[in-house]
Amino acid sequence: MKIRTKSEAFVRARIVKGMSQRELAKQSGLSPSYISLLERSVKTVGPATAKKLSELLEQPLDTLFAIE
Repeated sequence: MKIRTKSEAFVRARIVKGMSQRELAKQSGLSPSYISLLERSVKTVGPATAKKLSELLEQPLDTLFAIE
């Protein structure tokens, strides 16, 4: 099972929250480069990280991520 970012929805949610990649990285404890990889769906994400990001962006998990 892999969890991939729905790129367009993820980027939109971050922008609507008024956050840069760097700000989201700082608040989530992730690196800015990892956030960039997630936004381009290059990397998969673990369940705990997906949950944390969806909470920070105030979006439902299934809006931001797809389980493959």
